[in-house]
Amino acid sequence: MASLTYELTLAGLAVGSAAALTGIGLIVTYRATGVLNLAHGAVAMICAYVLRQLVVVWDWPLPAGALVTLLVVAPGIGLVLDVGVFRPLARREAGPARTLVASIGVFVLLVGAAVLLWGPGARDDVPVLLGDDPWAQLGAVVALACLVGAVTRWTRFGRELRAVVDNRPLAVLSGIDADRVAAAGWAFGSFTAGLTGVLLAPYVRLDPYGMPLLVVEVIAVAVIARMRSLPVAVLAALALGVAQAQLTRLHPEGWAGPLVQAVGANLFVVALLVAALVLPGIGGRGRDALPPPVRPGRVPGAWWLVVGVLFLLPLGFAGADLHTAIQVPALAVILLSLVVVAGRGGQIALGQAAYAGLGALFTALLTARGVPGLLALALAVPLVAAAGLLTAWPAIRRHGLALALVTLATGVAVSRFVLVQPYATAGLSLGRPAGFGGDRAFYALELLVLAGCLALVAALRRGRTGRALAALRDHEPGAEAAGVAVPGLKLLAFVLGAALAALGGGLLGMGLRAFDPEAYDPVRGLLWFAAVMVLGADSLLTPLAAAALLTTLDAGAYAGTAALALGLLATLTGRIPPLTDLLPREHRPPADADVSAHATRGRPGGAGASEDRTRAHRPAAAHATRERPGRAAGPEHRTRPRPPGVARAPAPPAPVPRLHAHALTLTHPGGVTALDRVTLDLAPSRITALVGPNGAGKSTLFDCLAGTLRPREGRITLDGADITHRSAHARTRLGIARTFQRLAVFPSLTVEENVRLGEEQGHVRTDPAAVERSLRLLGLAGSVRHATAADLPTGTLRRVELARALAGQPHTLLLDEPAAGLDAAETAALARVLAALAADGLTVLVVEHDPDLVAGIAHTVHTMEGGRIVS
Repeated sequence: MASLTYELTLAGLAVGSAAALTGIGLIVTYRATGVLNLAHGAVAMICAYVLRQLVVVWDWPLPAGALVTLLVVAPGIGLVLDVGVFRPLARREAGPARTLVASIGVFVLLVGAAVLLWGPGARDDVPVLLGDDPWAQLGAVVALACLVGAVTRWTRFGRELRAVVDNRPLAVLSGIDADRVAAAGWAFGSFTAGLTGVLLAPYVRLDPYGMPLLVVEVIAVAVIARMRSLPVAVLAALALGVAQAQLTRLHPEGWAGPLVQAVGANLFVVALLVAALVLPGIGGRGRDALPPPVRPGRVPGAWWLVVGVLFLLPLGFAGADLHTAIQVPALAVILLSLVVVAGRGGQIALGQAAYAGLGALFTALLTARGVPGLLALALAVPLVAAAGLLTAWPAIRRHGLALALVTLATGVAVSRFVLVQPYATAGLSLGRPAGFGGDRAFYALELLVLAGCLALVAALRRGRTGRALAALRDHEPGAEAAGVAVPGLKLLAFVLGAALAALGGGLLGMGLRAFDPEAYDPVRGLLWFAAVMVLGADSLLTPLAAAALLTTLDAGAYAGTAALALGLLATLTGRIPPLTDLLPREHRPPADADVSAHATRGRPGGAGASEDRTRAHRPAAAHATRERPGRAAGPEHRTRPRPPGVARAPAPPAPVPRLHAHALTLTHPGGVTALDRVTLDLAPSRITALVGPNGAGKSTLFDCLAGTLRPREGRITLDGADITHRSAHARTRLGIARTFQRLAVFPSLTVEENVRLGEEQGHVRTDPAAVERSLRLLGLAGSVRHATAADLPTGTLRRVELARALAGQPHTLLLDEPAAGLDAAETAALARVLAALAADGLTVLVVEHDPDLVAGIAHTVHTMEGGRIVS
C-alpha cells in the first residue's frame, strides 16, 4: 500500500510539475502584458510536434532538437505573437475583450496549422526529454520559479516589469520601454509553454485537440494564484497533481461511481470551475465587454435574398453533398445563440458547445425512451435552458476575463463529466423524426426551424429587450443607470442562448444520425466563437455565413483549413473590422419610433398637446425661475428666456420624494477614508451643488446616492424609506436618475433609441410622449434623433445622456460633471435647462468644477474636503 501511494505521488508530481510550468508562463505573460493567453496550450502542442518532427522524423539528436525547440522555436512563437498580434492591440489601447478574442484566434490558428501539417490523429512516439524521474521535472520547475522570482524582485528588468504592470502609461513616460518588457514576457511565456508541451507529450495523447485543451484545464493553477503569485501557482499545481493521482485509487460502486471516478480523473477541471466561480474575478468592470458593431445599421434586403437562394440550392443536391449541407442549418442555429449572448449582449461566452451537446444528448435519451423525435427535441430545449439558468446564475456578476473563464470552465466540465462519459452516452443512437428520414425532407425541416429562430432573434433585437441588451454591451454602468436590471437581462441572454444552442445541437445530431461527443468538443466551441467574432457578432447574417464556411472548408481535402483561416482573421481583430461590417448598410429610422412619434401628435396627452400646454405656461415658469428666493443667479441667467420651441418636462406629482443621506462612511481598501459621516439633504425644486478639490469625496458620495457604491456605515433614505441596499437600476425605477462624468451613452444605438431606453426602463414607463418631450427639451427632435450616437460630438452626447435620464420622468436628478467637455455656449444652454427643470419641481444635485455654472444655477452649495462636508 505504501509503495502504491509513493508511486501515485510520483506520478502526480510529474503532472503537477507540468501544470506548474503552465501557471508560471501564464502569470509572467499576464503580468507583463495584461493578456490572459488562452493559446498557451496550443503553443505547447506546436512545440511538442516540432520536437517530434526534429527527433523522430528527421533523426536529430534529442539534445539538439530540444535546444532548438525550447530556445528558438518556442520564444520565436512568443515574439511573433507579440509583434504581429498583441502589440498593435496594446497601442490601440484595446480592452481585455479584444485581446481575449485575439488569443482565441491564435489558439484556433495553431490548432488548424497543426491539423494541416501533421493531421488530426494522435501520436504516441514523442521523445522523452527528462526521463521518467518526476523529481527531475520537479527540480526544473522549482529552479525556474526561483529564477523568475529572483529576476522579478532583484533586477532592473524586474523593476521595469512591476512598473509596467502597475501603470503602463506612467512607466512609458518614465522612460521604460514597455514594448521590450512585453516582448520578454511573451518570449518567456512561450518558452514555458514549449517546455510544458515536450514534458507532457510522452504521457498524454499528442493531437491537435487533446493537448491544447488539457493545458487550458490547468489554467486553474494561475487562477488560484490570482495571476500574481508564482509560489501559490506552483504549490496549487503540485497539490492538484498529487490529489488527482491518489484519487485514481477510488473505485466506488453504485450509480454515483462513474461520476466520482470522472471527477477524480479531471481534478484540474473541477479546480478551474470552482476557482472561476468562487475566487475574485480576474480583471474587473472596464472595457471588458465585447465591442459594438463598427457600422450599425440594417443589411439591405438584397443580401437576404441572395442568402435565401443559396440556402435553397442544396435541395437539388444528392448523396454526400446533401449530407454535408444538412449540417449547415443546424450549426447556424447554434451560432445564432452566440449572436444573442455575445453579439447583442456583449458577454464572452465560450461554453456554447456544451449546451449544444446537452441538447443532442437529451434528445437522444428521450427518443431512446420512445418519445417521438420532434417532441423529444422540443422537450430537450427547455431542459437545457434550465441547465443554462443554473450555470449562468453564478456567472452573471462576472465580467471580461473572469466571465470568459467561467463559461470556458463550464463547457469543459460538461464535456468531461457528461458528454464523453460512458455512463451518460453508452449505446445511444439518434435518428431523424418520422416523416423526415430523407435528406431533402430533413433539410427542409431544418430551414423552417432556422427561419423561425432568425425571426425570433430579429424581433428581440428590434424591441425593448434588444435595446436593453445593446445598452448592456455598450456601457453596463450606463445601462444600470438607465434602469436596466442587468443581472436579470444577462440571465435572459444566457438562457435564450442555451436554448438556441440546444435546438441546433439536437438538429445536428439528428442530421448525422448519431450522438458524437467530438462534435461538441470545447475546442469546437472556441472555433465557433472565433468564427462569429470574425464575421460580425451582432449580425444575423453571421451565423449563416459562418456555418456554411465551417462546414464546407472542413469537408474539403485539407482538414484544419477552416480553423486556420478563421484563426488568422481573429488574430487581426485589432486591424480589420468584422467582415459583415464591410457590407453596405441601410440607415433608416426605426419603424416603431416613427409610428410612436406619429401616434402622439394631435392626441390628448400626446407630445403635441403637451407642447401646447407648456407654451401656455412658459411665462409663469420663467417668472418663477427669476423670482425664487436664495437663488445665486448671474445677470445673464436672470434675463435669458428658455430656448424657443423647447418643451418643458412635466412636473412630477406632488409631494416630491426627498432624498437624504444620513452619516455615510466609506473606507476604500488600503484604509483611505473617502466619506466620513457625511449627511446631506436634497430639497425638491432646488439645485444643490457639491464642490471641492479632487479626492474630496464628491464622486464617492454621488455614487453612494446613485447606488453604484455601498457605504460601510450610514443610511440613504427616500421619503424616510431606507434604500441603502437598493441597486442602481432599482433606484432609477424609484425616480433617482443620474448622468456620468465620463459619457455613458450607447454608441450602437441612435439618439432616439438611447432616449427611448430611459423611458422604457425608468421611473414612469406608461407615458408614450415622454421620449418626444425629452428630445424637444434638449433640442434633439430634428434629424439628429436618427443619428447613431457613435458619430456625434461631446456636446450633443451630453444632451443625449440628460434626455435619457429625463425620459423616465424622475423626481431626483444626479448630475456628475455635466459640463465636462462643453464649450461656453453649450454650458450656458445646459444652465438654462437645469434651471427650468428645477422650476418644474425636480430635485437636482450637481457635482461640478465649473464655478461659473455653479454660481449661476445653484440654490445651495456644499464644499467637501477630506471626505467631509465643511460648508
